[in-house]
Amino acid sequence: MVNQNQSAGNASGNATGPLSPSFAERPSLPMRSASIMLSELIDLYMAQYSGRDSARVQRLSWWRLQLGSVSLGELTDDQIHSCLEALAEQNSRYFAGQDADGRAIYRAKKKHLAPATINRYLASLAAVITWAIRRRIAPRGFVHPCRTVERQPENNERCRFLSDEERQRLLDSCKAARWPKLHLLVLMALTTGARKGELLSLKWGDIDLDRCLAICGRSKNGDPKTLPLVPTVITLLKKFETRDGSLVFCSHQVSTRPFSFEAQFAKVLIKARIKSFRFHDLRHSCASMLASSGATLLEIADVLGHRQLQMTKRYSHLTTAHKSALINRVLGGLT
Repeated sequence: MVNQNQSAGNASGNATGPLSPSFAERPSLPMRSASIMLSELIDLYMAQYSGRDSARVQRLSWWRLQLGSVSLGELTDDQIHSCLEALAEQNSRYFAGQDADGRAIYRAKKKHLAPATINRYLASLAAVITWAIRRRIAPRGFVHPCRTVERQPENNERCRFLSDEERQRLLDSCKAARWPKLHLLVLMALTTGARKGELLSLKWGDIDLDRCLAICGRSKNGDPKTLPLVPTVITLLKKFETRDGSLVFCSHQVSTRPFSFEAQFAKVLIKARIKSFRFHDLRHSCASMLASSGATLLEIADVLGHRQLQMTKRYSHLTTAHKSALINRVLGGLT
């Protein structure tokens, strides 16, 4: 059963304890085993996992701590629901650097974990159990316990973007920030619409200054993604360019880790007098600038890497003026 005294604080970024055996190993799979422990099932699943969800390890590590000693045959929707209820009461945390021994430091935020985050934890466990059913590991007639666990309602309608004045104030503040690459990072987010993770994972080998392109592997959806770079970004990149294969936005201590810029970004937002704004909203700002300049929803979706046009429809109201001008220009003369 669930140990409610176990801390769910690990759920937001610092789950403890490695999963064993090594994910690189691919042991033979049991058949129709109701007695297999959830911890072992998670290990088997991760040994074959080839997806691009970098957070799946930490989420499944959390599930391993909560229900790892429960067998698959005994796992119920009530247990899962109880875990998620406890998780929802925990505050989210953020990475705040490393201590003197190189261990990660996490600080608690004032807000609880978002409903979307809770749903991602449920989805991670559901993926493991679905895999077990498809690979004939689950016993015959096994009922998926996650299917009767209610998902939390998500509010995905938030679409905050910068006004022209806010955008200029933000860029000016970034130029004066202590971290010299903050201006470059924010400018790239505004002009490419890329996600934070895509930008922070860029290496200098991914940058083609001659062709003005950045290759960021594959998008969140798994599609190949190339970022066109505007001249101002190219100029800034040349200023910081190195040829050591490190990350473009690397930590000062470890070149293979991204710089923890969140605290400095928060300071420039205050200096620029911008409220209720997240780094991800730079992506919305990119879309709003494209829409206001006449880009179609299909073009915006292509820039942002949206596989489904439904995701882009939140910007449809921004294209109204362009559509009106187009209709009047082409059809306005009809009588």
